[in-house]
Parts: sequence; structure tokens; C-alpha cells
Amino acid sequence: METTKEALVKTCAELKQEGYDYLNAITAVDYTDHLEAVYILYNTEKKSESVITVMLPINDLELSTISNMYAGAVWYEREMQEMFGIKITGANQERLLLEEWNGADYPLRKEFIWGKDYKKKT
Repeated sequence: METTKEALVKTCAELKQEGYDYLNAITAVDYTDHLEAVYILYNTEKKSESVITVMLPINDLELSTISNMYAGAVWYEREMQEMFGIKITGANQERLLLEEWNGADYPLRKEFIWGKDYKKKT
């Protein structure tokens, strides 16, 4: 199911009401000209899965948190911020994985250059 970034929270809330009570994963995919956020929700009673995608233009990488509905989203959202550069409003901004990272480039983006020194200069 595809939704817009403006409707993401509402879409997740509706699915939660329908019984999608477990957040299986959140990740992103880099298509070079845009990113796509992917949310995988699971209904434990009906044993069914719902995949939500949100297309994000490369110059507007911002989403709202869903951690108030799914507590496990906190970890995935922090990872998306660090690894893809997608800002999650209303989420914990504390670093999760890359404490010494300069934050200028994102390791899971296609433009990332492996081997370059990305550590903060002290």
C-alpha cells in the first residue's frame, strides 16, 4: 500500500485499529532520485502482513514518527536518520550507531563513498 508522508501517521493508526498490532520493520530504499520508506506491519491474530511505502523526494526527506503507536519504531527511526538521512520529526534524535560520524554522508545511500574518512575531527 502506498501512502503520502502527510498521511503516514493516519494510515498506520487505521491499520493499528484493524488489528495490525506488531511493527515488523521499518527501512528505506535509495532509488538515487528519491528514497522510499518502507513500513511492515503485522496482524498477529489474522497472521497477515501489510507493507506501507512512502515516496520521499531527495530534497524533502522528512517523516513523522509512529513511535507513539509502535514503541519499537524508535530504533528503526533512529537508524533511518543515521543511515539514510531521513529526518523523523517527533523522534529521538540521539545517535544510535554512528557516534563519531560527521553526519554529512549516509552509509546506506548510493552516493556514499566507501573508504572515505567520515569521522568527526576532534
